[in-house]
Amino acid sequence: MRRRLLLAALGLVAVAALVAVVMVRTVGEDDPFADYCAEVADHREDVGAALSAGPTTGLLRALPSFEDLAAKSPEDIEADWTLVVERVTALRDALDDAGVDPASYRVESPPTGLAEEDRAAIESAAVRLGSPDTATALARVEQQARDVCKTPLSM
Repeated sequence: MRRRLLLAALGLVAVAALVAVVMVRTVGEDDPFADYCAEVADHREDVGAALSAGPTTGLLRALPSFEDLAAKSPEDIEADWTLVVERVTALRDALDDAGVDPASYRVESPPTGLAEEDRAAIESAAVRLGSPDTATALARVEQQARDVCKTPLSM
């Protein structure tokens, strides 16, 4: 009788352990934000440091982190990250194509010899980056990081 009770108890412990392992794995797999939140935590300091360089230069410096975050973003903010990355990339490309240093570019006094089409491309990209829909997208990804990941991106 004792042996049966011991075997039954061991069986129950084994079943309970198996259920616990399955539940832990299932909870981790069901969290659609786990990878994204890990990415947010990994990039938090980089984004904060990049953005401290100023609004335009900071966004350009943060672009690699933004690209990583966009790649892991959940569906509900995927479009927002896509918009942010596209707009920052467009400004970077316009500045690169014109051979202009983003840190020294001033709208009111563009570099001497800057071609009109390059100036227009830079200004157009900057206007799109500073548009309300880009600001809204940035606010949404920041809010998602705070609410879901409990980690501010400091944007």
